[in-house]
Amino acid sequence: MKSVTERFLKYVSFDTQSRESDHIPSTPGQFEFARALADEMRAMGLSGVEVDENCYVYAHIEETAPNLPCLGFVAHMDTAEEASGKGVLPRIVENYQGGDIYLNPDVAIAEADFPFLANYIGDDLIVTDGTTLLGADDKAGIAEILTMAEELLAHPEIKRGRIAIAFTPDEEVGRGADKFDIKKFGADFAYTVDGGALGEIEYENFNACSARLEIAGKSIHPGSAKNQLINAITVFEEFDRLLPQWERPEHTEGYEGFFHANGIEGSAASLKASYIVRDHDRERFEQRKKTMMKAASFINDRYGEGTLKLHIKDSYYNMKEKILPHLHLIETAKAAMESEGVTPIVRPIRGGTDGARFSFMGLPCPNLCAGGENMHGPREFVSIRTMEKIVAILLAIVELTYAG
Repeated sequence: MKSVTERFLKYVSFDTQSRESDHIPSTPGQFEFARALADEMRAMGLSGVEVDENCYVYAHIEETAPNLPCLGFVAHMDTAEEASGKGVLPRIVENYQGGDIYLNPDVAIAEADFPFLANYIGDDLIVTDGTTLLGADDKAGIAEILTMAEELLAHPEIKRGRIAIAFTPDEEVGRGADKFDIKKFGADFAYTVDGGALGEIEYENFNACSARLEIAGKSIHPGSAKNQLINAITVFEEFDRLLPQWERPEHTEGYEGFFHANGIEGSAASLKASYIVRDHDRERFEQRKKTMMKAASFINDRYGEGTLKLHIKDSYYNMKEKILPHLHLIETAKAAMESEGVTPIVRPIRGGTDGARFSFMGLPCPNLCAGGENMHGPREFVSIRTMEKIVAILLAIVELTYAG
């Protein structure tokens, strides 16, 4: 049997960084990884292994007892856009004893910046060489699910219903659920294994939308621009100042929402910009969109209709309302963690998961820890002990789900 560490170190060798795109998958490396996973799953003895035309991987473990519900586990194959996922060179820091971890002479995971390093004293940590992300988000989740699956296959005496497994593309760009086939997956309820530190259980997430701005300036030679020039850069700055300055990601936490300008390109003549907008409360979320629309109207009244075009598209909603009727999922996860000596940490996600959208598609799907820290950047790391503990928690969830 393969260890979770062996699997993880193999998986991070695949470049699966996703991109904003109209296509799913958005990058060819995701298909390469999907096919490799499918080959591994067939060799393990999983049933119904399939990679569909959109790069979704489906499989299941046959039930050992009749008339039981189908439990599902999901993770995503892509890695984030913020840092390269090509040529990942993982290294194991054995028996970490505190202090800064130098990834290379210029990049360190510093205790002063990341005080939670103290939680990992004595652990073996998998880190990068400081030039790429690691990919624990969410290749740790995949490794944990398949290690759990191999253990279940080795023990048919464990009472269980059908266990559905799926791996999705393009979660990091918000499209992981776009072409997911709920019926083919076949689960009655499921968990995404896509969270952070050990113990996390999440069933509240942001309501989310994206906003695109197109600003048409009026380009005039600056030597004769008085009372004529409309500088698209200046217009963007004015629009941005009309949004509450204290409601930025860098000033918010917990249940506080935000406006986040996350992309800009252009010139004085024309400019495009993008925002993400987040709030846990649906009413406040809708008000945020209205605030942006009012700001756009103000700009167009000031500079002329058509100066600023605003396009808002909802991305996902808070899964809480869909999970509340199925709180047994949360209680089971908490009991599974406690059985493994782990303190459950139930808190809202300041982000989203595929599970949020699955929940609105009719599949209740809270999120569990996968173990990664400092995700989406070169200082990402994961503890081997944590990954092993999460495998044990997943096995405990299966046993507790079917214990009745």
